[in-house]
Amino acid sequence: MSMDVKEACNISFGKAIGFVKDGYKIQRKGWNGKEQYVELATCLSYKNAAGEIINAEHLDVGSQALAFVGTSGVQVGWLASQSDMLANDWRAFK
Repeated sequence: MSMDVKEACNISFGKAIGFVKDGYKIQRKGWNGKEQYVELATCLSYKNAAGEIINAEHLDVGSQALAFVGTSGVQVGWLASQSDMLANDWRAFK
């Protein structure tokens, strides 16, 4: 997408995903928490039961996932609902 804009409003989920891949944060107009948004998380790793740090690397997506930043913390691996995917009220911002 590589657009040089600070904000895009009332866009589709597909366009919002393009923006998130370019480093933007995205959110829905109708979300309850105004400070809630989704962004791309990269360089993912985790600690397993043996205490080893495992760098998460997937052949198709690499070491990245969508992260939902909300009022209760961060949820890595956020999944959009059907209504999120079909909505046209997404906003992308820096």
